[in-house]
Amino acid sequence: MRVIDEKGKQIGILTIKEALDKAKVAQLDLVEIAPNTDPPVVKIIEFGKFKYQEEKKLRKQKKGVKGGDIKEIRFSPFIGEADYKTRIVRIKEFLEDKNKVRVVVKFKGREMGSKKFGYDVLQRILTHFEGKIALDMDAKFLGRHLVMVISPLVKSRRAGEQESRNTLK
Repeated sequence: MRVIDEKGKQIGILTIKEALDKAKVAQLDLVEIAPNTDPPVVKIIEFGKFKYQEEKKLRKQKKGVKGGDIKEIRFSPFIGEADYKTRIVRIKEFLEDKNKVRVVVKFKGREMGSKKFGYDVLQRILTHFEGKIALDMDAKFLGRHLVMVISPLVKSRRAGEQESRNTLK
């Protein structure tokens, strides 16, 4: 095994017994760091300190990753202008945080006879964010809900494909 001492200096390739003896002399633990390499890499370190360092690395990685959640915004087919603008602002915030947004138009009672107004609301949203969003799921009815999923536009070769899909039928 390749052994690294508590200061991070490489000792060299030793047998398991020799590595354990060195760890006992230093009154520390022998921790396997890279088991899949040839030869495996072990480090003489206090195990608690090692665990803390690993958790710290994970926290740092998670901190850098943001977004990817699916947020939901609900509309009604006959929504007022002020409510519409408020929801548009929320959608904009979600998209800026790199979240996908599920836009739902909820129908009640006799409103089911006026499905066209739900499609109009979704089309209005698409035209408002034109060029800034990608349409992940076309508008479709799930029970009494008309659902569409949008996400922030990622600069890629698929951007051209997404623009052609950004209109409702």
